[in-house]
Amino acid sequence: MDLWQLNIFCNVIELKSFSKAGKAIHLSQPTISSHIRDLENYFNCRLIDRLGKEAVPTKAGNLLYSHAKRILAMKDSAEAAMSEFHGSIKGRIKIGGSTIPGGYILPQFIGNFVSKFSDVKITLIINDTSQIIDKIIEGEVELGMVGAKTTDKRVVQVPIIKDEMCVILPKDHKWFNRKEIDLKEIKKEPFIIREPGSGTRKSLLEKLETRKMGPDDFNIIAELGNTSAIIQGIKSKIGISILSSMAVEEDCALGRLKAVPLKGIDLSRQFYLTRHKDRTPSPLMNAFMDFLEEKTGKKIKSD
Repeated sequence: MDLWQLNIFCNVIELKSFSKAGKAIHLSQPTISSHIRDLENYFNCRLIDRLGKEAVPTKAGNLLYSHAKRILAMKDSAEAAMSEFHGSIKGRIKIGGSTIPGGYILPQFIGNFVSKFSDVKITLIINDTSQIIDKIIEGEVELGMVGAKTTDKRVVQVPIIKDEMCVILPKDHKWFNRKEIDLKEIKKEPFIIREPGSGTRKSLLEKLETRKMGPDDFNIIAELGNTSAIIQGIKSKIGISILSSMAVEEDCALGRLKAVPLKGIDLSRQFYLTRHKDRTPSPLMNAFMDFLEEKTGKKIKSD
């Protein structure tokens, strides 16, 4: 077993395909298969099953994957530490973002950072809030930005950017020219909501609790797995929703959608920079957090 084989194995698991993994790391499919066989021989067990067109980890494969991710993260951290020793900022880090921060906030910060430090490689993983927090706890990502607070004592969260949720309407909707909408009006309107685990959903339900309301008070006709799907549902006039205004800026500018404030309830929320409380940040992650402090004016790192 070597680190390169572990990297190949992780790519196969994450991409669910030998051929896609080969394309990602510029190796032929037979070469990928050969390395996986070597790993299976080394551990004397099957690690990956082929189910139809998908490559799926066995129980042993899942176990190895969780350890392999930590081993590869430690390798990246060691390389970054040695680069810092030599007075340079370079290496690879992995950052997580829930749907809105991952799609609309972090890419700009990452782009500016790698423009400043050209030898840095950043991988951005986008999942819902609960999944990103799980990845932070497991050590798969060092830092995340999510849309809801957690009660898990193993992580520390710092509010970094404010967001405003609004009622999102399709073009030609009867309320399209309204400047605000009353909460009571929404109850009978066809409504699309995010799936459990979403920071948007959690924040919305917390806000509704202050008005002694919950999901049962809405005419929910669809529960979708990401913001993009909800936006398409709104455009298709399946229903309306309450989403981050950041997610629909372009569509609103083009007149395809409209974001209207909800009357009588504060739908503002924070996005939280989230990391493990007890894990020491790598030198490269420290540099990225210094960069975020400079750009946002927020205190992120503990003294």
